[in-house]
Amino acid sequence: MYVDILILSHLRTAPVHGYELKRKVAATTTFALNNNTLYPALRRFEDQGAVRKTAVQQEGRPARHVYDLTDLGDELLHDMLADLPPDLAGVEEEFLTRLGMFDDLEPAERQAVLASRDAALAARIEHLEGLEARAEASAHNREWGARVSAELLARARRERAWLDELSRAAGGS
Repeated sequence: MYVDILILSHLRTAPVHGYELKRKVAATTTFALNNNTLYPALRRFEDQGAVRKTAVQQEGRPARHVYDLTDLGDELLHDMLADLPPDLAGVEEEFLTRLGMFDDLEPAERQAVLASRDAALAARIEHLEGLEARAEASAHNREWGARVSAELLARARRERAWLDELSRAAGGS
């Protein structure tokens, strides 16, 4: 879903053709958009009325298709940004994509995204703590596995602390 957000957000800035859209996404993210992802998404958005495709004639070459975001597409983008479903909240790219576009959201929408991510992290911590406890009780306790678990727990706890800071900055209490 974050790929859809990337596509729509880049179309919001100006109408572009597919190759240019791929180039813009690659220039602003660590994600390499490929044709098998891009064009089916554009067709889906076009079918939904979120994107308009226009054929631009070129001298001596086939027409180039240029895509631009409709008002419906802008609303769809906003709705995607404001919603971080539980099944996606644990996916770092999903969260960070939305976080990077918090300027487009109202404080209450920001708080909802942050709360969803926080719930996913709390569940991850609980799971990791369970793994850690079982590993400590195991006769086959592995040093390197314990290091991995400890690092993952530390990362999740640091991110939860960061979420508290973000919540205050996003208009939270």
